[in-house]
Amino acid sequence: MVNQSDLPFRILVRRYNASLVYTQMLLPERLLNDQEYLEFHRRGLRDGPDAPVVVQLCGNDPEMVVKAARQVVDRADAIDLNLGCPQEAARDGHYGGYLLDKKDWPLVESIVSALSHSLPVPVSAKLRLCQNTPATPALGARLEAAGAAWLALHARHVSARRRRQGAADLAQVKLLRERVAVPVVSNGNVRTWEDVQRNRAETGAEGVMVGETLLGNPCLFANVTPDPVKISLEYLDICREHPDTATVQTIQTHVRHFVDHQCGRRPWFNKFRAALGKCRDVDEIERLLRVRVQRWRGLAPLGPDDDDADEDAAATESEDDRGRVRDSGAGTSAVDETFAGMSLVA
Repeated sequence: MVNQSDLPFRILVRRYNASLVYTQMLLPERLLNDQEYLEFHRRGLRDGPDAPVVVQLCGNDPEMVVKAARQVVDRADAIDLNLGCPQEAARDGHYGGYLLDKKDWPLVESIVSALSHSLPVPVSAKLRLCQNTPATPALGARLEAAGAAWLALHARHVSARRRRQGAADLAQVKLLRERVAVPVVSNGNVRTWEDVQRNRAETGAEGVMVGETLLGNPCLFANVTPDPVKISLEYLDICREHPDTATVQTIQTHVRHFVDHQCGRRPWFNKFRAALGKCRDVDEIERLLRVRVQRWRGLAPLGPDDDDADEDAAATESEDDRGRVRDSGAGTSAVDETFAGMSLVA
């Protein structure tokens, strides 16, 4: 999920009841040594609708991680230490989920302690299951003692080749919740709003974090399945309101996920992907959505003022192609007490 928690996407999910968002995992050495990287990732942070926001860092050098955190802490509501990244780069650089071995526990404790004693904002940690699964609650307790204000657990083991490896073991989230006094956020096994409720009931966690599923349906926490074209256009509008906070490649990826979520098996989807990849800017992506994608779906093209005026045309579309909207009327109170995280390594 690298490069997928850009400012426009964070704003979008907030509109649909996500209560807390994370940046992507940022690299300390680049924050300290690459001015363009630093400026890009500071841009828009915590401005206007982008609050509260958690800046997520990785690393295995306490001093460097603290120095990097100081570069962004004025625009963060919290700093999170990533202890869950399964990518090969994390394995090669010895950070993320590859710091969960017991021999590295003193190191991660020292990083959390250094952050919590050096920064004016809370410090959290997101981890996966230790290879010795029963040891995970013990690590959580040590991170709490080191100063972690809350913990997020993606209840799967780390693997560079297979990120999923079956369903998340939510029983381990419950065990962690019973072991520590700080809030626990549960990550894994969420595809629908009902899964959010089931996850919290099963784990006792204070919040539920969603990653990849939210890429396809950014309205999950509002219990809504949006029309793929309309949600894409809404995202593009936010990109225009906040220029230079998402690259064209990132924007293309988000739009592909939105359309794939409901139309990935349509005969025209591969043509859409190819056409999307050729778009050079937001305007070309919008034209593709309003005209070609609408026609592929059996609908009339959308004009600039037609976003909410295509109900008659929608009646001619098959149920499989039409974006089905389901809203149970769930109140915001249930969501307000839910941590809704965008963890880039979920």
